[in-house]
Amino acid sequence: MEEIEIPTEHLHEQIKEKTEAVLGKREGKSSMYIAVCTAVMAVFAAIAGLMAGHYSNEALIGQIKASDQWAFYQAKSIKAAIKKLEPFVAGGVQKTPEQIQKDEEEIKRKAQELEKESAIDLEKHSWLAKAVTFFQVAIAISAISLLSGKTMLWYIGILLALIGSGFFITGLV
Repeated sequence: MEEIEIPTEHLHEQIKEKTEAVLGKREGKSSMYIAVCTAVMAVFAAIAGLMAGHYSNEALIGQIKASDQWAFYQAKSIKAAIKKLEPFVAGGVQKTPEQIQKDEEEIKRKAQELEKESAIDLEKHSWLAKAVTFFQVAIAISAISLLSGKTMLWYIGILLALIGSGFFITGLV
């Protein structure tokens, strides 16, 4: 899974420049609130992006571990089948079929557990990726608000950031 790229690296600097240019047109305090809120949104977007990447990697690692367990399970099954035939070929069984079946069940349980953990991590990744999207749109709209002088756009940006925060929190729990 590919890591989410966040195109907000130079945003803070651009917002600061635009804020200074717009300060003559609007009240400085209002512009500063918009700039600070936008910077906070950028911070949350960056954190959500990092966490989404982390959970994506964890999901991938978990799936690999589960695949390893399933391969181990299959190897044990093959070994059990061979052990059942051993008395007819070479004699002397070291483990009983019941012991082998018990081992197989434990391996199967572990593989299923790893698959569930992987699915949970992938779900968290999905929620956090959605959060990143909402934060980025909120940042863009807030920046447009700052440039255009339309406070209503800032409110829309805040609303989108709140929705992004909901996705962020859901991704954490």
